[in-house]
Amino acid sequence: MRFAGIAFGLTALVATQAAAATVENFPAQGATVVSGKCSKLVVGKLDASKGCKAELASVTAPDGSVTFIFTSGGKMLGFRGNGKGIKPGSQKGTAQLPIDVVATGAGNDMSNQVPAKGACTFANPYAGKPVAIECSAKSPEMSFNGSFTSDGKAPRHK
Repeated sequence: MRFAGIAFGLTALVATQAAAATVENFPAQGATVVSGKCSKLVVGKLDASKGCKAELASVTAPDGSVTFIFTSGGKMLGFRGNGKGIKPGSQKGTAQLPIDVVATGAGNDMSNQVPAKGACTFANPYAGKPVAIECSAKSPEMSFNGSFTSDGKAPRHK
């Protein structure tokens, strides 16, 4: 599978009301950028947490796949899964996306893809309060981990 158009696609989960009383979905169709703090970004033995950008992108492709993208030092790490597989998380108000592919790259090219198993757990960032987005996956060769906390502001659609 190709990650062409990764910066242009994302899926709907559960409708909730934002502070402005408009209904928003997360993840949403297209690209959505959440601002906040990245506290952890680790690929194998490489810890890229220090340079992890204060934004996390969520992209839903036309095929319904959802990717959470962390960025550090101009490089990207994406956790991708089928948006139809999103289910309630173990904690109230959270959801979980099963991950089947981890993609890496730079710029708009995330064509380096590795089959991996894991999950991203997240809550609705439109609720007006900080929420955690945590992803972890393992391939036969290495593990991938990312942790992000939103700043409570509404995400931006791109």
